[in-house]
Amino acid sequence: MWRQLEPVGRHAASGGYRRFAWTGADSDCRAWFEEQARTRRLTYEVDRNGNQWAWLGDPARGDAVVTGSHLDSVPDGGAFDGPLGVVSAFAALDELHRRGTHRARPVGIVNFGDEEGARFGLACVGSRLTTGALTVEQAHRLTDGDGITLPQAMEAAGHDPDAIGADPGRLDRIGAFVELHVEQGRALDLSGDRVGVASAIWPHGRWRFDFRGEANHAGTTRLADRRDPMLSYAETVLAARRAAEQAGAVATFGKIAVEPNGVNAIPSLVRGWLDSRAPDQERLDAVVDGVRQAARAHAAAHGVDLDVERESFTPVVEFDHALRDQLARILGSGTDLTVPVLGTGAGHDAGILSARVPTAMLFVRNPTGVSHSPAEHATEDDCVAGVLALADVLEGLVRT
Repeated sequence: MWRQLEPVGRHAASGGYRRFAWTGADSDCRAWFEEQARTRRLTYEVDRNGNQWAWLGDPARGDAVVTGSHLDSVPDGGAFDGPLGVVSAFAALDELHRRGTHRARPVGIVNFGDEEGARFGLACVGSRLTTGALTVEQAHRLTDGDGITLPQAMEAAGHDPDAIGADPGRLDRIGAFVELHVEQGRALDLSGDRVGVASAIWPHGRWRFDFRGEANHAGTTRLADRRDPMLSYAETVLAARRAAEQAGAVATFGKIAVEPNGVNAIPSLVRGWLDSRAPDQERLDAVVDGVRQAARAHAAAHGVDLDVERESFTPVVEFDHALRDQLARILGSGTDLTVPVLGTGAGHDAGILSARVPTAMLFVRNPTGVSHSPAEHATEDDCVAGVLALADVLEGLVRT
């Protein structure tokens, strides 16, 4: 399965993946998922929001155990973020068949659409739509860098955009959701454990900072006469780093747009996107408020106008304590091992679903600690350990 999926959407020059929602690479990934489902004689469905499902047993019972993740990527992302969870889901189901596991509950595997938000700027679109966290009106306003709206992209890929929206009936099918994911950090590598259980997802969000100055000639305009928004932006980037360090959080300006974007032109507009995450809401608020205040001070000093808009936000997600503890018991059964419980600063579809269904996550060790990069990695032995851990969890859950 891994060899089949590995080349899809891979960029030859960077070695990273460009599997963006509702593009050709995304379509190839979706075709792979459907093939895996049909090969196993699972009931295959695409829901109203474009998420793919594969079912063993009748999900209408309302107590299905569901696992899976996503197949899309960030720009030049790694091979494991998302796909490891989907590949492991099919492999774990194969392991249950090999064991002859008796099921008292149906099992589902899901590929959520547009988890990374690389194309339309909002993460977890498929799961947000399903839970109602993203309204139809908000979804219809999402636009990519080429001016193509989400409905236009969905329609071009053969999906009906008029059907999107909250899907409570589908959520009613799910008794528990467990997402396996490569760890996006080095906690497991440092502890020497192959697999861990998630405790919570840090609160996080994205804010757009628009610095508006005055375009002018780079060679003839005196420094004293300039209203250069790039200076205000650069100083704000440094302020964000200082604010994050003080709060024990993270803050990143990782995307920028400049107009008119000429080598010999002072910019008229510098637009930067802040991504910030923290262990709790109080510290996140402190970081973002500090960055906003610094940006306004730097903009005023350079005669630049500033607009700040929050584009997305997810509050702290505490995974279902009973399900989390059950996973730890299952994985620790028959051994003297203590399964590590980890917090994470990364958002996931599991975090979105947690508002509606009992949800948990498993992490697989990432020795590099690198994610959203071609350097993202997990060894084959650790991936196998993840599959077996997920199979143990599914077996423990479907028997009850």
